[in-house]
Amino acid sequence: MSNIVETLSERMTSSVGTRLSYGDKVTIGGVEAVPVALVSFGFGGGAGDMQHEGEHDAGSGTGGGGGGMSVPVGIYVPGPRGPRFVPNLIALLTVSIPLACIAGYSLPKIVRALKK
Repeated sequence: MSNIVETLSERMTSSVGTRLSYGDKVTIGGVEAVPVALVSFGFGGGAGDMQHEGEHDAGSGTGGGGGGMSVPVGIYVPGPRGPRFVPNLIALLTVSIPLACIAGYSLPKIVRALKK
């Protein structure tokens, strides 16, 4: 089972990683742009086997799973001094608001723990 998960994860990350992070050129309002995304994958697998002597002892097991996400972070557009990055503000807010809440919640606890 673990070999299947390893093979799948190697194929996914080696073949699609860069192509998903930097998309194909698109034309927006007559300007060519290259979209940029933060891409993440995760895979896991499991196995099991338990055999004990006795009436009700038995065992078996297997499992596996995976997932991924993509967050559009911006685009590269031509500028007067070469390509420049234009961030996707909606994605930035979507990510930064929860991070700010976590920081606001945990920072006072960290300070209190350090004072003790």
